[in-house]
Amino acid sequence: KINLCSSVKMSKAFKKIYVQKGSEQEEQKTNDLQTTKNSKKQGDSSPKKIKIPEKYNIEPSDEKGFDIETCMDDFRNSGQPYEKAEDSYFDCYSHFHIHEEMLKDRTRTLAYMNAITKNPEIIKDKIVLDIGCGTGILSIFAARAGAKHVYAIENAGIANHAKKIVEENGFKDKITIIRGKAEEVTLPVDKVDIIVSEWMGYFLLYECMLDTILYARDKWLAPDGILMPDRAVIYISAIEDESYRARKIGFWDDVYGVSMKPIKLWALLEPLVDTVDREQLNTNACAVLDLDLKTMKPSEVEFASQWELTVNRKDKIHALVAWFDVFFSNGNTPVRLTTSPMTKSTHWMHTVFYLNEGLEVQKDDKLKGSIAVKKSREFERELEIKLSYALKNKYHDTRQIQFYSLK
Repeated sequence: KINLCSSVKMSKAFKKIYVQKGSEQEEQKTNDLQTTKNSKKQGDSSPKKIKIPEKYNIEPSDEKGFDIETCMDDFRNSGQPYEKAEDSYFDCYSHFHIHEEMLKDRTRTLAYMNAITKNPEIIKDKIVLDIGCGTGILSIFAARAGAKHVYAIENAGIANHAKKIVEENGFKDKITIIRGKAEEVTLPVDKVDIIVSEWMGYFLLYECMLDTILYARDKWLAPDGILMPDRAVIYISAIEDESYRARKIGFWDDVYGVSMKPIKLWALLEPLVDTVDREQLNTNACAVLDLDLKTMKPSEVEFASQWELTVNRKDKIHALVAWFDVFFSNGNTPVRLTTSPMTKSTHWMHTVFYLNEGLEVQKDDKLKGSIAVKKSREFERELEIKLSYALKNKYHDTRQIQFYSLK
């Protein structure tokens, strides 16, 4: 397991890894994988042909208490501990450390590189807008693929270095770095042909950068324009995690002879961002959100969906786990960027929601419920999540509701 400490809670920048148990997951061969296994050179990265799955039929939740307008009222009025964070979001992306972490995530970076450079037919002679450009690497990929011009927006201090990187690589006349927020800057063009951005956070929606992408889409994207990526899906599954749950959650039951159960309740409120081994999964996966970025409304980032999982072995369920995929569907070479536990782990890792108690299950048992997700009323880059789960088998006849706060 990986223990995470966050000195600035809303940002990936300060999620530090202190202890790692076990070795890094072995990269698995899957039809989705964009990179060639055991590739030694960064250039040896030809994507495999993939099939983009059909739109998932996700049913909105009709469960009592999961109306999206009021589903968090009980949680917000419960007096649970809350530590408000300051909005130093952009400062977190000013230092090179966070960009180093993301660039070294080969699954992430090669997926974007392949989506851009392996599809020059959709890039050539087009105006490209790169939002949250960071070091400018996606802008450089686009310029190499033949873009007419790239406008790259970045509000963090790394923008100053991005300008130097662009010049260093000979694209000063092809790439313009614009310092500021997308909601506040002015572009020298009325419309762009392509918007590219690596906007995803933990649990896909953490940090709420998608709001900015949709704002830019509505303001600048041409009617026949392209978003990269253009689709995003969140999945959930269940896992066995008895040993680590005991150390992470059960620890508070008896701390040197002192009961600290109030902190146990607090610990259960915060999902764990961590890597999950594929062997821990003991159900199928179920999609709970499927977003078409070209047509979606900004309100769709808040949702309430039904889900159902089928157990695949006799085991215990200690938590639900979530991950996401994004798709680059346009061009002759579609690309799927997956953060699934079935493939090599990424810097996004997985989001683990521990249950109040472990559940005894047998093969073919059904675990079902609802999930509601809303932006925090205190700090909109954070998320409030409500989960219900019901199980009826020879061991249990139970229905539970839990709240979580992803900070």
